[in-house]
Amino acid sequence: MLIRNVEVEGLGRADVRLGAGRIVEIGKRLTGRDELDGRGGALLVGLHDHHVHLAALAAEAASVRVGPADVGGPDGMAAVLRGGAPGEWVRAVGYHESVAGELDRWALDTFAPDRPVRVQHRSGALWVWNSAALRAAGLDGDGRFWRQDERLRGAVPPAGLDLRRVGLRAAAYGITGFTNADPHLGEGLAEMLSVLPQRLLVMGADDAPVKLLLDDATLPTPDELAASVAAARPRPVAVHCVTRVQLLVTLLALDEAGAVEGDRIEHGSVIPAETIPWLRRLGVTVVTQPHFPVERGREYATDVDADDQAHLYRCRSLAEAGIPLAAGTDAPFGTTDPWGVMRAAVERTDREAVARRAALDLFTGEPRLPGRARRLTVGSPADLCLLHVPLREALDLLTADIVRATFVGGRPVAPEGQGVSFGSPRVPG
Repeated sequence: MLIRNVEVEGLGRADVRLGAGRIVEIGKRLTGRDELDGRGGALLVGLHDHHVHLAALAAEAASVRVGPADVGGPDGMAAVLRGGAPGEWVRAVGYHESVAGELDRWALDTFAPDRPVRVQHRSGALWVWNSAALRAAGLDGDGRFWRQDERLRGAVPPAGLDLRRVGLRAAAYGITGFTNADPHLGEGLAEMLSVLPQRLLVMGADDAPVKLLLDDATLPTPDELAASVAAARPRPVAVHCVTRVQLLVTLLALDEAGAVEGDRIEHGSVIPAETIPWLRRLGVTVVTQPHFPVERGREYATDVDADDQAHLYRCRSLAEAGIPLAAGTDAPFGTTDPWGVMRAAVERTDREAVARRAALDLFTGEPRLPGRARRLTVGSPADLCLLHVPLREALDLLTADIVRATFVGGRPVAPEGQGVSFGSPRVPG
């Protein structure tokens, strides 16, 4: 395939020839068969979502959303949970205490007593079941299950997982690769995800990073965590850090075990300023979610300790310190749209806003070394995102509307509901 008349960063207008899944030639006035006219749009390396939960994202299609922006308050939540036939299981996601307070089985019973209901907290760490759901599954207790997904999975009707649809939707954003960040490599997960058209890095599989999940209630000592890091070697580790104490324990453990290339801090929700030189010395990459302070700002204002407010989801200060930085959507616990994440990273009102080009680079890193940006070069994989507009205009807009076509291994991936079209631009006016 030959993609003619595209903007290649650093080269201007050029033609790009693809073959055997790679870029084989970049030049002027190339000729060949299967030509596509890029009409001056930028041709970029495809976006890679460096932190996503794909099975949960697919299951969201079979769920109802009960977050603050979705239902408002208790009355809206009750209406959503009572919307199906009596006896029908309801799977609800995105809950936060600002909707109706802390939930247990009895609180859920007041919303929907006549059907089995299970509600997932926005963090993804907690499920709450009502009494009907507990009876149906033969379980007891207060209905609150903290990080017990593996235990609960066999007790509920299976949710339909249309992963192909997830992949096609992602192609509409220009996404050519995912890093699945589940803490446990469930049986058959890698095979199940293989239907996606994107390239995959699955934590815990093959030579991918090993995910280490931390919770304050069960936090290991630095020595214990260092032993877990050592047991994962020679593979890098990806340590889930959403609190100050989790980060400090992780840094102490990496000091003891020794950091290796590819070690990652997932989220980096709270990074005190005094730890930035420490992070730089260890050489670890931070894979963050700069959109969370925007999406969740009102809740963070009350939920997050005042001492931590200035240290949330750092971007600019990490980049300026020379710390490798990348981003993931954390979907379905955050937006699926990487362009929205980029806009949030640019438009933040605190001191952590980044430049527009730096925001794009948050999603163009190497899958195994997310802080190392990929560039379009001869010999590189033909995982590409073709835009309707030149790069300068794309950076001004930072919207998925500018994505015209997505290629994985040189093959076009049609966005959901569309054939691969090279027609009129869909640029907002």
